[in-house]
Amino acid sequence: MFEKAMVGSRRYWGWLAFLLVLIALGGVCYLRQLRYGLVITGLSRDVTWGLYIAQFTFLVGVAASAVMVVLPYYLHDVRQFQKITILGELLAVSSVTMCMLFILVDMGQPARVLNVLRYPTLHSVMFWDMVSLGGYLALNAVISVVMLSAEHNGVPAPRWIKPVAILSIPWAVSIHTVTAFLYSGLPGRTFWLSAILAPRFLASAFASGPALLILLCLLLRRLTSFDVGQEAIRKLGVIVAYATSISVFFVLLELFTVFYSRIPEEMEHFRYLFVGLEGERHLVPWMWISVAAAMAALVLLLVPRLRERDTLLAAASVLVFVSLWIEKGLGLIVGGFVPSPLGSVTRYSPTAPEWTIVLGVWAIGALMITVFYKITVSVREVR
Repeated sequence: MFEKAMVGSRRYWGWLAFLLVLIALGGVCYLRQLRYGLVITGLSRDVTWGLYIAQFTFLVGVAASAVMVVLPYYLHDVRQFQKITILGELLAVSSVTMCMLFILVDMGQPARVLNVLRYPTLHSVMFWDMVSLGGYLALNAVISVVMLSAEHNGVPAPRWIKPVAILSIPWAVSIHTVTAFLYSGLPGRTFWLSAILAPRFLASAFASGPALLILLCLLLRRLTSFDVGQEAIRKLGVIVAYATSISVFFVLLELFTVFYSRIPEEMEHFRYLFVGLEGERHLVPWMWISVAAAMAALVLLLVPRLRERDTLLAAASVLVFVSLWIEKGLGLIVGGFVPSPLGSVTRYSPTAPEWTIVLGVWAIGALMITVFYKITVSVREVR
């Protein structure tokens, strides 16, 4: 089937060439990081996780979101999701791959990743995170290849694939839960010390992932003859509306608990993010953009007659994606380190090489999605 990805229009090849340029630029900066170390990034002794881990955390949610189309289709026989399920699983494969690449670039020496395999420690959350991510990647890769091969050959999918698809549902929940435990299992970081961190992660995942899937489906409809169907997109819009509402509700719960109970350490983190602390305000505009985007998206999503218009649904999906990328990424990760447990405020600003490496990894994900969707659309156009 891969040969179908080798045939395309001039626009298709131009897009691939653009992505390859971004990947090459990211690769050059990564080689520089390998030579000089993480000193070329904005990370420091006080802020040891930054843009790389922020992208990892956000993309774990995008990957887990595949469950929102797999679950209704395989467990509740929602036929409207028949065409869109494979797209969600392929999005999960690309997202998990990007997650792994962001972990790799965050490590000063990539060979250290092998230590997790050479010296497995069952009480380590890092070990279980590796198991959950690797397992989820394998499950979705197998499901996608088997389903697509069956369609390509014009035969029914083998019966054993359904239990595998159902197994991927709790596995999707596990990858984001284990990732949340990486943070909430650090008692010295009070900002992450919350029992609802895992539910917060899942709620934002079930909003951002389907929002991206809506945008990809609308893009496919515009650029190709493939259409997943209006009803499937509308149902996804409802999922995004509920998940975004719950995600915002969980954040409000955190704010109430912290400020009504007046927990000093945690109040400082929120003050740093939303009003600034000790003169450091560089994250404040980002956080208020996130809040404004979430509020605007909720207005568009919660009114059915607005949500059912493709243009407004696409706008709402972009707003949800941007809002959660800021809140889940920069806000959650950097906000957990600043101020430090000793109360010091250390500014973290990603450097140009850091941004370029991030862009390169995102370009790899976009390249994978482009090729995967090209093959899928070609198979279904033939049918």
